[in-house]
Amino acid sequence: MGHLCRAFKFAPPQRKGQKMIRIKQFRYAWDNFSYLIYGASSAVAIDAGAVKPILSFAHRCGLQLKRLLNTHMHPDHTSGNAAVLKATRAEFLNPDELMHLGSLELEGRAIRIYPTPGHTNDSVCFHIGRFLVTGDTLFNGTVGNCFSGDLKRFYTSIKCLAALPEDTIIYAGHDYVRDAATFAKTLEPENVYIDHFLDAYNPAHVCSTLRDEFRINPYLRFNEERIVSVLKSRGLPVDTEYQRWVSLMSVE
Repeated sequence: MGHLCRAFKFAPPQRKGQKMIRIKQFRYAWDNFSYLIYGASSAVAIDAGAVKPILSFAHRCGLQLKRLLNTHMHPDHTSGNAAVLKATRAEFLNPDELMHLGSLELEGRAIRIYPTPGHTNDSVCFHIGRFLVTGDTLFNGTVGNCFSGDLKRFYTSIKCLAALPEDTIIYAGHDYVRDAATFAKTLEPENVYIDHFLDAYNPAHVCSTLRDEFRINPYLRFNEERIVSVLKSRGLPVDTEYQRWVSLMSVE
């Protein structure tokens, strides 16, 4: 874990006098999300399946789309690539290329690129200021499926994201909030933070802070006594932190 975490160059918060960088979320295909990270005149698109809304917003705001990026190469995240690239002069960089770069610049600000294998081997997250675009690695209230089969690397990725500041804002690849909260409630029916989280849920703008996740997301709380007790009650191994992670990932 240590080696990968040391490779993370955490994006510092915006300082006084720096250009403002914003993020815009676009919903498509029911529960997928696209994002534009943008400044005064230029933008970067991430998982651009919401093709028409992205192009319309960029045109309306006078933004030049500089780059098109993906959190990973699953088809539901790359479905808009061809159309966006045809309509713009954006440069496309795939996740493997991004992992080697480590960061990109947007109007003088660094977008940090974190390799986060687990959901897939090519999964990456993007971090600028307080914004963290996590794709299918970390959702609001849960984590992605481990389609790579490598639970150890997924564990390492989640541990590294959990080391970010608690005011980091999580922008995920899908809206799974209600299902995530329902599952969390089966593990911790008395956790009032889950109810508060659902009360604050806004389908028009879905996000959470890392502080929220430490309160409601069992996959960031596998060392919490209440979660450990649940795992023990199901006869699952809990002796080490990694055992607790693997056990939790096996719970249905």
